[in-house]
Parts: sequence; C-alpha cells; structure tokens
Amino acid sequence: VGDLAETMSQNMSISAQGYVPIQTPCYDGPAEQEADVGRALELSPSNLATLEEKVNLTPPAHDQGKAVAQYGMGNKFRTGSGVGKDAVEAVRLYRLAADQGDAVAQYKLGNQYRTGSGVDKDTVEAVRWYRLAADQGDADAQLNLGYRYAKGEGVGKDAAEAVRWYRLAADQGHAGAQCNLGNQYRTGSGVDKDAVEAVRWYRLAADQGDAVAQYNLGVCYDNGTGVGKDAVKAVRWYRLAADQGDAVAQLNLGNQYRTGSGVDKDAVEAVRWYRLASDQGDAVAQCNLGNQYRTGSGVDKDAVEAVRWYRLAADQGDAVAQLNLGNQYRTGSGVDKDAVEAVRWYRLAADQGDAVAQYNLGVCYDNGTGVGKDAVKAVRWYRLAADQGDAVAQLNLGNQYRTGSGVDKDAVEAVRWYRLAADQGDAVAQYNLGVCYDNGTGVGKDAVKAVRWYRLAADQGHAGAQCWICL
Repeated sequence: VGDLAETMSQNMSISAQGYVPIQTPCYDGPAEQEADVGRALELSPSNLATLEEKVNLTPPAHDQGKAVAQYGMGNKFRTGSGVGKDAVEAVRLYRLAADQGDAVAQYKLGNQYRTGSGVDKDTVEAVRWYRLAADQGDADAQLNLGYRYAKGEGVGKDAAEAVRWYRLAADQGHAGAQCNLGNQYRTGSGVDKDAVEAVRWYRLAADQGDAVAQYNLGVCYDNGTGVGKDAVKAVRWYRLAADQGDAVAQLNLGNQYRTGSGVDKDAVEAVRWYRLASDQGDAVAQCNLGNQYRTGSGVDKDAVEAVRWYRLAADQGDAVAQLNLGNQYRTGSGVDKDAVEAVRWYRLAADQGDAVAQYNLGVCYDNGTGVGKDAVKAVRWYRLAADQGDAVAQLNLGNQYRTGSGVDKDAVEAVRWYRLAADQGDAVAQYNLGVCYDNGTGVGKDAVKAVRWYRLAADQGHAGAQCWICL
C-alpha cells in the first residue's frame, strides 16, 4: 500500500471561481447588488408628470402669492429651465407654496432638506415636510416617509410604520410603494413574512413598468419564491427590467443566456448583457465579463482584457473578482507573474470570507509562495475554508493533522477531515481515506471499507487508487 497522497496540498487546484448566478433573492434598488429599500424610487414618474404640468404656469404669477405658481417657478429654478439654476431660490419658492398647504411643494421641500440642496441638509426637517404632504394623501411623500421609517432617517426606525405609509401610497397605485411593500412582505419586516403577498405587490408595480419590481418578480420566478419556479417567466421579467437599463437585471439576463436557463444558451448574448451591466459599474457583471474573456466564451480569448474587468470589479470590493485577479497574478496570465500581488488579492477576498481565496491563501503559506512559509497560518486559512465546506481545504487540513504540520499530529482528526471531503466526492480524499482504513490509521483497520473508498477514487480516475485496484 502506498503513502498518503499529497498532491492537493502542493497545488492550487482551484483556480478561477465560477459565476455568481443570482446575487440576491431580491434587491431594492437598481445598480446595486443589495440596494436600499426605495432608494431609487424617491423621485417617482407620477411626481415628475405633476412637475411638468405645474412648470408651464407663467412666471409673473408667483409674485401674486399663488401656491401652484410658486411651486412651478420653484421647479424652474431647481432645474434651470428658462432661468438660471438656483437651488436657494427654488427652496424659497417651494417654502412659500408649502406654507400655504400645497402638498406637492411640501414634498419637494422635504426633498431639498433630505439632499441638502439650497438649504442645510436636515433629515428631521425633511421628515416634517414629508409628513405634512403625506397627511394630505400625497403618494410620493407617503413613499418617502415610509422609507425614512424603514431606514430610521430623521425619525426612529419603525418597520411597521414604514409598512403603513407604503401601503397608503401603494393603495393609490404608486408603483414604487407597491414594490417596497412587496419587499416588506418578502423579508417579513413590519409585517408577517408572506412570499405570495410579496409577489402580488411586485406584480402590481411590474405591470406599471417599474423596473425594480420587474427584476424582483424575475428573481421570484427564478427561485420559485411565492410562485411556481419558471425560468421562462424569469427571463421575461428580467428582460423587461434590463431593457429599461436595470444593471442587475442585465447581469441576471446574461446569466440566463450563459446557462441556457429559460432561453437558448448563447454565450455571445450573455456577453452583450454582461457588458451593458458592466458599463454601468456592476461589479458582478464585470467579474463575469472577465470570466468570458478568460475562457474565450462568447468573445475572443483575451487574458489582458480579463484582468482589466477583474480589476474593475475587484477595486469595488467584489471578493470573487479579487480571487480571480489573484489567480491571474499567480499564473502570470494577462499580467506579469507576481506571487506577492497574488497573495494581496487573495487576502482581500479571504478577509471577506471567500472560501476559495482562503484555501489559496493557505496554500501560499503552506508552500511559502509570495509570503513567508508558515504552517500555522496555512492551517488557519485551510480551516476557515474547510468550515465553509470547501472539499479541497478539508483534504489539506486532514493532511496537516496527519503530518502534524502547523497543528498537533492527530490521525483521528485527519480521518474526520478526509471523510468530509470524500463525502463531497473529492477523489484524493477518497484515496487517502482508503489508505487510512487499509493501514488502520486514525480508524479501525477495515479492508472492505478501504476497497470501497479506493474504488470511488479510481472511478474518478485517481491513478494511485486504480493502481491499487489492479493489484
């Protein structure tokens, strides 16, 4: 019987991590992986339409104390339409109209205080004006007041109160509020968790063309959350949102084309959607586009271009991109080979909890690649990855316990880690476990179990196991 295999502890067997198919079950605003509830919905289409109506009033009327005219002129100064842009003057005119009880002016004045445009930023004052408008039934103000309660901005955080204001606006048909109310039901924030009810509200908003709701509805169909799983319908809703420029929907639509889920597999089309999302700065799409260039899938293979996209995503803190960029530096693919730089990127990803980066960093410490050789640190990083279920890290941690490298020698613990990796189908771990049963190392000697594990490894093409089987 041969010695235990050491192959995996001497090689970084896991290189570039794969794709991130779905970033989150749902998200709450465009152009972010996990955006704030309602962030992008505060200036809603319905309010912009009202804006256009009121801007058409003639300038002289604002001097006559007419609230609607004052509001209209406030809009002109805020946008610089026909007059010099002047946020301070806009605030003055909004205040005149708001003090007369004009709900839309109160809402707009709340926005000025929230953003600090033409006035010192003051979220408490923003809430005060939103409440005045919301109490008059202004749906945009109700949405924004709900959002303030959801986030605890300018008012104590209160999910139930957020739901109440979202519902008031949603019942008026406000798409943004309907979407956010769906989010509350999805997460069970301020209301009993109810995926079916979440889908109902998402659908109402999506049917009005709200891109965030369309994306969220797509995810629901993709995951079978609150509705039957249906990849074709997921694609339909992703496409509607993507066509409106929603970056995360574009990312997910690219994933559907890459995997052929709900649509014919098409790597070129996947690249097209990844690029649209990447050009908007979506880090996951940038990472995925880097993968396409690295593998030559749907685009000419180009390691330099792969590095460029990985770096853009990595600079935004995307852990998978940091891992992949580390791999490029380790192998010298598309960039000068640099083990120290590889370790730097692995560490950034590992510190975010990426199991593959933790494993790779463990190998670097194990071999002294780009960092001083340190078996104790190798064990630390192997363990972090192994505790997340990484099979190769479990194998290597087993090797450390078997040899007493960086940890007290412990054959029983070695067997435990080998078994965890072997149960996931790792051929080397299966072979090593076979050897342990064959020799009675850390476990009772058992020829039958040894044969079983050798055979599993041999069936995967493990040469040592195949050699033993042939004996």
